[in-house]
Amino acid sequence: MAAALIIVAVLLALVVLFFVSAIKIAREYERGVVFRLGRLFPEPKGPGLFLLIPIVDRMVRVDLRTVTLNIPPQEVITKDNVPARVNAVAYFRIVEPKNAIVQIENFMVATSQIAQTTLRSVLGQHQLDELLAEREKINAILQGIIDEATSPWGIKVSIVEVKDVEIPSGMQRAMARQAESTPKANTKPRND
Repeated sequence: MAAALIIVAVLLALVVLFFVSAIKIAREYERGVVFRLGRLFPEPKGPGLFLLIPIVDRMVRVDLRTVTLNIPPQEVITKDNVPARVNAVAYFRIVEPKNAIVQIENFMVATSQIAQTTLRSVLGQHQLDELLAEREKINAILQGIIDEATSPWGIKVSIVEVKDVEIPSGMQRAMARQAESTPKANTKPRND
């Protein structure tokens, strides 16, 4: 009789452990991409409470909140051959959790790499004056290109901002001398 009670208690404990490990909770801003025996489950799970079959189901949590991605400083040579060091920031979020997990190995690294190469190539097509004066236009171009490239991965890029443009100090002095001499040449009195 005692052996039967022990067996029942062990079985009951195993059943409780099974159900406890089957219960999953996803927060409002999370989705669970589920793989059943390696195959993608049709729809992401969550938010809220749901059950997974232990051992059979594997879940990858995906955060749907907006991510701030600092684009590291990039060395750029503008269209008018001025070297500059530019850094930027991009804001994106996942809109299709399945694609972010299945279509790309690491969406954060891939988005960062796309942002860096796009920043270098787009700024290299503009002159320094445009880079300094038309930031909104350049930001919109960057956002469009990065968003288009990351769209198949289920990522929506909402904002890209060029934060800082550093010009070498020697170039800054030369530009300041040129700016000082230009107004003097234009303000000479005319002898008509």
